[in-house]
Amino acid sequence: MNDKYLNNIKTLIEDNIVEIKKQQISVNNHTLITYFNIGKLLVEAQGGKRRAKYGDKLIKEYSIILTKEYGKGYDISNLKRMRDLYLCFEKGGTVCHLLSWSHYRYILPIKNESKRNYYINLSIENRLSVRELIKEIKNNSYERLIGDKDNIKLKYTNDNNTNNLTILDMIKDPILISIGNKNLDKLTEKALKKYILESIEKVLLELGCGFSFVGSEKRIKVGNNYRFIDLVFFNIELNCYVLLELKINKLDIKDIGQLEFYVKYYDTEIKKDFHNMTIGIIICKRNDPDISKYNSYNIFVSSYELINNK
Repeated sequence: MNDKYLNNIKTLIEDNIVEIKKQQISVNNHTLITYFNIGKLLVEAQGGKRRAKYGDKLIKEYSIILTKEYGKGYDISNLKRMRDLYLCFEKGGTVCHLLSWSHYRYILPIKNESKRNYYINLSIENRLSVRELIKEIKNNSYERLIGDKDNIKLKYTNDNNTNNLTILDMIKDPILISIGNKNLDKLTEKALKKYILESIEKVLLELGCGFSFVGSEKRIKVGNNYRFIDLVFFNIELNCYVLLELKINKLDIKDIGQLEFYVKYYDTEIKKDFHNMTIGIIICKRNDPDISKYNSYNIFVSSYELINNK
């Protein structure tokens, strides 16, 4: 076999794949620019931003003409989405290129601005496929956030500072854990951790953006004894370690004390000076607000919900 010719063939194939990808990106960007500008013209034709959402009569008239000449891609629903695309990215239009029009077909009809911004940010940060985005919307990812859900802003725009992100902008309650059709009667913490590790990518998405998996059963030495932390992550966005403890029962006071000890250990022995303070999260069967309201500022509690893999 002549490796020279084989390698040349591979190079041609790989160059072609790259070129096709570049063309796809270019086509997507051009399409979004076109739709963005169509949306701008629609807003102007309807009398400006304040009146835009009340001028659907004009959109109906335009859609009849445009659909007849250019096809169903310019029906009433899509023209409204184009208008919403402009209104959504009026101040930072370039951010819209980071997703495809197929993504926006599911995001833009969301009326709640904060909710819509959340799914745009989530899709960009985690590079969600359209199918994955649909699943996140179906699983009420936004509704399960435990932080402030009313003031989520678009990221990556020129007028928005994204450095104020906190763990509360990420953690959901409940956290969904896929286990398939298993018998839950004899679920142990070890089994729960096994299910999490089996679907670690999905769990990272549940936890939020910027999480990197460090390891499970991380051993630390305390005196002459060893202790084991269930799951350890590092969050790039927050620049800190995040420790997870799994509990199959209702939250107990001793769970808080245990995790506080682990967090203090990491802050003292593991983290670097340029890292932020370590965060601890307890994932339990059921939270107890009478206990969790006395948590340290960097200890958080969320419940879990077991779901089918499908």
